Amino acid sequence: MDASELDEGMKVLESCLALINWRLKPSSKRRLQLDIIALSTRMRPVVMVDYGGIMPQLQQHLSSLLQLAQKESLIFEHLRVMVIQDMIYLIHVTELAHHVRSTFNSQQQLLFVDLQHEPPKMITRIEESQLAMQFVSIQKLFLTIFSPEEGNCMDDANSTSQCFPSHSNEFVDLSNCLDNTDVTVPTLNGWLLGYPVVYLFGKERVADAIYNLSTKYLHVFQVFVCRNSTLKKGTQDEELLSFSVPYDLSMRGSNEQWAKAFLAHMQAKWERCANAWKSLKMEVSECHPQAIVL
Repeated sequence: MDASELDEGMKVLESCLALINWRLKPSSKRRLQLDIIALSTRMRPVVMVDYGGIMPQLQQHLSSLLQLAQKESLIFEHLRVMVIQDMIYLIHVTELAHHVRSTFNSQQQLLFVDLQHEPPKMITRIEESQLAMQFVSIQKLFLTIFSPEEGNCMDDANSTSQCFPSHSNEFVDLSNCLDNTDVTVPTLNGWLLGYPVVYLFGKERVADAIYNLSTKYLHVFQVFVCRNSTLKKGTQDEELLSFSVPYDLSMRGSNEQWAKAFLAHMQAKWERCANAWKSLKMEVSECHPQAIVL
């Protein structure tokens, strides 16, 4: 996929936004454009849409937008809307399937920061935490949904995957994927959005998690991209994604082993679609203790 194809896709997006009369702020429209390009080039498997309105109108707008856009451009072919409780996402179904499979096949280990205790600690062995083990069961559920050939789906009535609909052309509703677990949406988001380190805390420990994180210095890891465009000259760096890790657990910043592995992973994705993007870089900054919303 090259820059000219993406530019044509953005023209389609602009036209479809007008047809459904979805009036976005300029900053929200730019974010939507970047998110769709990131998905279309498979730089990201999932983006969370926390701009452009509230549910259920936001879901209606996104679904209508994709239905129109998919008739006009192949750029949008593999994109779907996904809903989990009151959160809404755009996904690339093929890249999400790859992301889920790599969770179990890759040597790049997902790390957890346990926020239930003071001070927070890094969990590198899943067996150390019952909550982390529950999270693995949710990951396996996603495997049965998005990569059923590798998920060992069963046909009997006890199969968990029977509880969830297949991904249709409209949207994927996994609102009950966290039922019967103590896992929270922020933990699930960290993994779905492609972070190498995610925060781990139970549903009954949200207040503890907020306090324990709000009192800590943080390292903020930001990945920036600059895209090629045949329409605009001098395009600027834009934030592709960002995540935070307590300073005491990431004192080496970008020199942490997991940070190097993550950047190498993102650079490999960038090289796969270098015609679409001019550059990719990661920056690490320090954030003082402040109120955190999880």
